Amino acid sequence: MPPRSETALTIPEIDPKREFPFSDADFRKLADFAYQHTGIALSGSKRDLVYNRLSRRLRALGLPTFRDYLDYLEGPEGVSEKERFINSVSTNHTRFFREAHHFTHFRTNVAAKFARENPQGRGRMRVWSAGCSTGEEPYTIAMVLKKEIARLPQHDVRLLATDIDTEVLSKGARGEYAAAALQEIPNEFHADIERKADRSKILMSEPLRSLITYRQLNLMQPWPVKGPFDAIFCRNVMIYFDAPTKKSLVERFTQLVRPGGWLYIGHSESLIGAHPGLELVGRTIYRREP
Repeated sequence: MPPRSETALTIPEIDPKREFPFSDADFRKLADFAYQHTGIALSGSKRDLVYNRLSRRLRALGLPTFRDYLDYLEGPEGVSEKERFINSVSTNHTRFFREAHHFTHFRTNVAAKFARENPQGRGRMRVWSAGCSTGEEPYTIAMVLKKEIARLPQHDVRLLATDIDTEVLSKGARGEYAAAALQEIPNEFHADIERKADRSKILMSEPLRSLITYRQLNLMQPWPVKGPFDAIFCRNVMIYFDAPTKKSLVERFTQLVRPGGWLYIGHSESLIGAHPGLELVGRTIYRREP
């Protein structure tokens, strides 16, 4: 449960400008529910975000108050609503080649190295994008792999892309983005991108889409993944978790990275405490010791 100091507020219980009453107690209960089911620690600064996103659910369900919504979530009819709740409170901000130094490192130390060591094909590689959002990160990884590995179809190379939010996973699986996103992608990778007839959208090529498997996964629950992974990307996800949750996640990731493999975390994240088996080798780049 998040520290009480994180959620204690002095805002009046009822704001006449709001469509729905939203008390401190309502916010704390919703924050506790989010923490228990997702590990996301919602501080008081997220109060307006929670109100705005969940107000849509109250309207859709015809509920007059957040207390009614909480009762609905915790009741027998709330099973399917929990997924919508999670989708509402999850934050999804990403873009192609975000934090480009990670992909420069991945290209040299994972993709190109793999190509050199397996010139005839039949090599095996597994990469996990944990918290993949709408798919820009796994498609960036796929572009790098396709560029560096000449005989990619002859190898056993797969990307796992997971997120707790089912809506963003559906978008990622489609591989369709606004045409403006093309500006984020270096020209050398444009051959694997198709433009829609009206040129308002771009579509990731079938060879890229075929490399990626999208799956819903809650990082707080058991992981139905075996590994080992040559690289795991979990970037700008752990900033929403408290220190004990983050420490536990890193330990679990470490066990799934093969010896000599890599863990990439977000630019605003850091690993708190000792993590045996991991060595910091670059800016937010960690290597599992052989």
